[in-house]
Amino acid sequence: MTQPQTPAGPRPVDGVRTVVTGIGLLTPNGSGLEEFWEATLEGRSGIGPLTRFDASRYPARLAGEVTGFDPARHLPGRLLPQTDLSTQLALVAGDRALQDAKVEPGAYADYEMGVVTANACGGFAFTHREFRKLWSQGPEAVSVYESFAWFYAVNTGQISIRNALRGPSSALVTEQAGGLDAIGQARRTIVDGTPLVVTGGVDSALDPWGWASQIAGGRVSPSTDPAAAYLPFDRGALGHVPGEGGALLVLEDADAAHRRGAQQIYGEIAGYAATFDPPPALDRAPTPPGSAPPSGLGRAARLALAQAGVAPREVDVVFADGAGVTELDRAEADALADLFGPHGVPVTVPKALTGRLLSGAGPVDVAAALMSIRDGVIPPTPGGTVPEEYRIDLVRGRPRAARVGCALVLARGRWGFNAAVVVRDAPR
Repeated sequence: MTQPQTPAGPRPVDGVRTVVTGIGLLTPNGSGLEEFWEATLEGRSGIGPLTRFDASRYPARLAGEVTGFDPARHLPGRLLPQTDLSTQLALVAGDRALQDAKVEPGAYADYEMGVVTANACGGFAFTHREFRKLWSQGPEAVSVYESFAWFYAVNTGQISIRNALRGPSSALVTEQAGGLDAIGQARRTIVDGTPLVVTGGVDSALDPWGWASQIAGGRVSPSTDPAAAYLPFDRGALGHVPGEGGALLVLEDADAAHRRGAQQIYGEIAGYAATFDPPPALDRAPTPPGSAPPSGLGRAARLALAQAGVAPREVDVVFADGAGVTELDRAEADALADLFGPHGVPVTVPKALTGRLLSGAGPVDVAAALMSIRDGVIPPTPGGTVPEEYRIDLVRGRPRAARVGCALVLARGRWGFNAAVVVRDAPR
């Protein structure tokens, strides 16, 4: 474990260093940080046939499910009837993150600790179960907890209540970009004076209605082969595989973490930025004929690096969004080649082993980036053939040993959301 030291060196533009002192994670290929990391380095996938219901009549039948999770083993009975699976996963991830951070009672007052989470779907399975009751049994059969269990902000609220975190808190909804946006907002909250924030994202939408909604988006892979269904930056890309789970992190002001004697610091959230790509019809600055539109994702990456005071040449790895859709992969590859130069930086997409976790994806990638920094290794991306025109150095097949001191994590949500987070080694 890394012993905290007084931060030194150049400080970020806002004058505050934000560090990660705890991680709680549940993913389809690992229910815990070390289990997930081992599976990721070994290339063990959590993608398989969907088991929550009979999906045989659907055009897509593979998913990344969190298996073996029994909420009754981790949460008090009173919480079970009032929470969706996504909230139960978030509560357990939050518990694990706080336990990992080892924040002793009295280290902070309750109003000095906040919660910022992202959520893309709300309590899908819970609310659809209550809808069925409404249609088949009448309104008197609907749970009173339906009034809040469906809501996007419920994970923030339940984590806050369970752990008496009464400081500034919020919730964000920006689909796949949401988890990074939550981390960015948590960082802002710390810069504004709150010394500790629990942050990240968890999603689950693998009930029949949620499954139909995801398929309707038009980007879900129809493949029935788990090894070939989700292949980011691959010539055989067919789309992505939906998944569930995510990660919650404990972020702290570095000076405050040092004063309380934090036992470990995984690394620093050094920069964050978000941009938005409006639909072409709404873009008031049309692209000149013969030129490509500016990359919102590339702009987010540049802004995040600028906030961190990091030059592109100092980035050791990019954890890419990796949509698994040819036109989106090409756009991201072009943005990376433009920023770093052709084949200028190692790129990886470990989420190809879990499926796309919506708001949970970005925080899981941040956790993986911190593990890369800790262990000096870049995890591989499943797949075989990267089109030469992509001009990226995709890490494939096996892990790549490397000194990793700084990582860039990218995410894109549907409808134009882009987010970027810069993660670097713990301040010394």
